[in-house]
Amino acid sequence: MNSVELRGLAKAQGAFQLGELSFAVPEGYITGFIGPNGAGKTSTIKAILGLNRPDSGEILLFGEPLEQGGQSRNGEIGVVMDAPFFVEDWTAAELQRVLAPFYRAWDGAHYASLLARFGLDPRKKIKELSRGMKVKLMLSVAFSHGARLLLLDEPTSGLDPLTRDELGEILGEFMQEEGRSVLFSTHIGSDLERIADHIVFLLEGRLLFSGPKEELLGGYRRVTGGVKALSRALRAQIIGLREHGVGFEGLIPSGAAKDLGGELLAEPASLEEIFVFLGRGKQGHAE
Repeated sequence: MNSVELRGLAKAQGAFQLGELSFAVPEGYITGFIGPNGAGKTSTIKAILGLNRPDSGEILLFGEPLEQGGQSRNGEIGVVMDAPFFVEDWTAAELQRVLAPFYRAWDGAHYASLLARFGLDPRKKIKELSRGMKVKLMLSVAFSHGARLLLLDEPTSGLDPLTRDELGEILGEFMQEEGRSVLFSTHIGSDLERIADHIVFLLEGRLLFSGPKEELLGGYRRVTGGVKALSRALRAQIIGLREHGVGFEGLIPSGAAKDLGGELLAEPASLEEIFVFLGRGKQGHAE
């Protein structure tokens, strides 16, 4: 089963065109939603939440069309944005009093235990919390109303590596219960290399790839070599070519890498490198 399924989603926003997008967030997996700033990730998440009405296409939420009752399932969705959408002068305790009536499955005891685990003082105002603590507060809210699906929109932007690593552990714990899933939007590929099972890759509103992470990683090689080895034919194959004083580097489909000469080095590419080179090349080589 898919927690979320997009079928031909499209939305015009001024000069920017999103879609048509067709991809799924499968139940039981962490799906990394990757792309540079301005690729359309936030617009897509807002459409899933019913906050951004598409011009065409269909969104299914837990198997139900969003327009025909899917929005009634919003209590099963936890949302963590790049910044809290709460009143900054509230405390964590006040936040519970405001939010609890809106969720049938709100668990106050669990909320209190999460605040204690994350070292969050319930009497402290939200505006006094660090960036990392605000992310943990949003997670505490999401985990306290029985969310089955987490939508994370750039939650690790600006966080230190230790906090980002801790977030990965928290998501791993969340996924231990059957029937849960995560859509993790970020432009930091290294955050997803460890924890993501599937990848959805957007560039300039277009879908470049949707599928298992290992399929994307296995589809490309990072190639480097000296200036003399960069023939016209090779130049045409390389994605995101970057030249420097003594040589070059770029990305090449794995199938083409098999035919390279011995003077060239082709090695596995990281998710971050695939993201950067595809972004530089602005070519839809992934399928």
